[in-house]
Amino acid sequence: MSTVPARTAQDLTADVAGGIGHSPQRPDGVLKVRGEFAYSSDLWADDMLWGATLRSPHPSARIRGVDTSAALALPGVYAVLTHADIPGPSKHFGLVVSDQPVLAIDEVRYQGEAVAVVAADHPETARRAVAAIRVDYAVREPVTDAAAARADDAPRVHPDGNIVRYARIRRGDPAPTADVVVRGEYAIGMQDQAFLGPESGLAVPAADGGVDLYVATQWLHADQRQIAPCLGLPQDKVRLTLAGVGGAFGAREDLSMQIHACLLALRTGRPVKFVYSREESFFGHVHRHPATLSYETGATRDGKLVYVKGSVVLDGGAYASSTPAVVGNATSLGAGPYEVPNVHMDVWGMYTNNPPCGAMRGFGSVQAAFGYESQLDRLAAALGLDPVELRLRNALHQGSTMPTGQVVDSAAAVREILTAVRDMPVPPTDPGTDPLGLPGGAGNTTHGEGVRRGIGYAVGFKNVGFSEGFDDHSTARVRLGVVGGEPVAVVRTAAVEVGQGHVTVQQQIARTELGVDRVVIPPADTSMGNAGSSSASRQTYLTGGAVRAACRAVRDRVLDRARARTGVRDGLDLAGGNVVDAGGAVLVPLAELLADGEIDETAVYRPRRTAPMDPDTGRQDFAHLQFAFCAHRAVVDVDTELGLVRVVELAAAQDVGKAVNPGALVGQIHGGSVQGMGLALMEEIQVEGGIVRNPSFTDYLIPTILDTPPMPVEVLELADPHAPYGLRGVAEPPTISAAPAVVAAIRAATGRPLTRIPVRPQDITG
Repeated sequence: MSTVPARTAQDLTADVAGGIGHSPQRPDGVLKVRGEFAYSSDLWADDMLWGATLRSPHPSARIRGVDTSAALALPGVYAVLTHADIPGPSKHFGLVVSDQPVLAIDEVRYQGEAVAVVAADHPETARRAVAAIRVDYAVREPVTDAAAARADDAPRVHPDGNIVRYARIRRGDPAPTADVVVRGEYAIGMQDQAFLGPESGLAVPAADGGVDLYVATQWLHADQRQIAPCLGLPQDKVRLTLAGVGGAFGAREDLSMQIHACLLALRTGRPVKFVYSREESFFGHVHRHPATLSYETGATRDGKLVYVKGSVVLDGGAYASSTPAVVGNATSLGAGPYEVPNVHMDVWGMYTNNPPCGAMRGFGSVQAAFGYESQLDRLAAALGLDPVELRLRNALHQGSTMPTGQVVDSAAAVREILTAVRDMPVPPTDPGTDPLGLPGGAGNTTHGEGVRRGIGYAVGFKNVGFSEGFDDHSTARVRLGVVGGEPVAVVRTAAVEVGQGHVTVQQQIARTELGVDRVVIPPADTSMGNAGSSSASRQTYLTGGAVRAACRAVRDRVLDRARARTGVRDGLDLAGGNVVDAGGAVLVPLAELLADGEIDETAVYRPRRTAPMDPDTGRQDFAHLQFAFCAHRAVVDVDTELGLVRVVELAAAQDVGKAVNPGALVGQIHGGSVQGMGLALMEEIQVEGGIVRNPSFTDYLIPTILDTPPMPVEVLELADPHAPYGLRGVAEPPTISAAPAVVAAIRAATGRPLTRIPVRPQDITG
């Protein structure tokens, strides 16, 4: 395998042209910086009504009755709906399993579950109507301990039991032995995606009896599939158009207000808008699964891994959401990016009466990585080895076999990225006297006494795209025509722009393939074929592949016209808005060729098809489409007396296959790194007895710019021969490796075991 030299962020952002490998300006960037971009919460329509939701204050209760009469009597209230008003054959929805009621039927299973919805002519009137609804609850003791929920005699959250999915891997010797064995128990708190744009959207009833929904989401067609049967409409009468999305990170994969808005719009015959408050947003979307992990790791005396045994319990909360896929990832990736001949993994995803949990950046892999990386640090200490050296001796590489039996058939640059972060210059140890350079920061709580430095390393990896047999694909339509005398490409897909810059990437691909400067990206909607979700680091791979295929089909037809016009048969290409010959000389402008009519092509891109893991052994030769890897080195200063931490630097190295948009790519690595750092140090939804104690950005803490350290990045480009342009998914791996690296650095500074994240001050001070 040839190694492409790593490039720094400064190297990568040197180019500003518009094609693949460059970093053009985002088409939505200026509007967002100026505050002029229209988000879903900015939607408006004449005669619009406002929607509001009544939510349960209890995590578990039977509903003995709902009285809506007082709410309906309020002036300005147009509708109050309960589950009895749902017209469709289904009263449930779900991303994977349809187990969640649109509106609670005879019980509630978590605090915040929707019980009724209201439409009124003013948002305050809608809120007053919600407050006027009376619900008779018979409160029950909630099931809140995911591990205890596995017991046969545990109260059942759902009639079929508490297990959403159990998966396991059995590879190699069933009773392996090793020279050195380390064991550890770990726990991960519930993290929130903490996007800034709350759930919102506008439903407009249509003359054909259908409904048009403008909404911030991650997957238009999945929303459409779930909404239609609840409304009693065919899917083609439920039309979705993407509205401006203010961040997502997985939380918008599940439905929030979509069905509620459509129900109210169809009932009232008027447009209905929902905008959640910040507190309601915490109850209105899924979170990252809390987890408890038990690991046992064995190795030879010279540091070669012999076995990994892992047991993981993921708290899925009240409804399934994407828990089945999270379990699959935690199982198949649970031994880490290392060669391990013997692997025993058991992973459970459980129902509880805690808030529902689902997709969040790096799902399943984040939880497992904290376990397996903590174990490697313990093992390194037991062996007297440098933690990086231990990882290098066991690193996956091209040709390695995963615990599922899958052979890694493209670059797995674990050694290269680890070496890159290890060899980066280390920041100077003197923090100076500026409080912002010390633990506690602007609080001015320490002046350097009791401050110790630590350095920690971690590697994370993640599957790219949907796995385990899902029919992953995307559709794109490309039209090349003339506007104002210039060739213009119009690229249409249903791919969702959630802030990651995919609209920019689509433009780059069209410019590269068609040789034109002007590329228009209309809003995504369900009139186009399914593009899948903007998740799993998949859109540049999947929708990028579809756009490339459609562009190449258009290009072939353009060149056929050029051959007929010029008589030149070979060596033709598109560049600068022209057809050129092999020497680059202009043969005919595209505008002339397109005067005979625009060219329009649609393409569906399907990558290699994955397959489900064997339920007994976890065996599957091709469970995942692609793997992406990132390594971090964290440098921290810790006030060991106060339990305060300052991350001095968080360096990363990542193999991206091909840097399609280098500037955006580095931004993704930075953003993912900060989310991982937040999980390590401060981010946790605190749930006690099923009750959320901190549903606000006042009490749910996320890193600010004052917490964010310098983040040098080195990027490797080791092409994946199976992927368009050789690219590799980028966005998730930085979140996976950042948290265990930060915790490893704190351990190095304090000597404390630190088996739970986020790390709290009392964990450091004892």
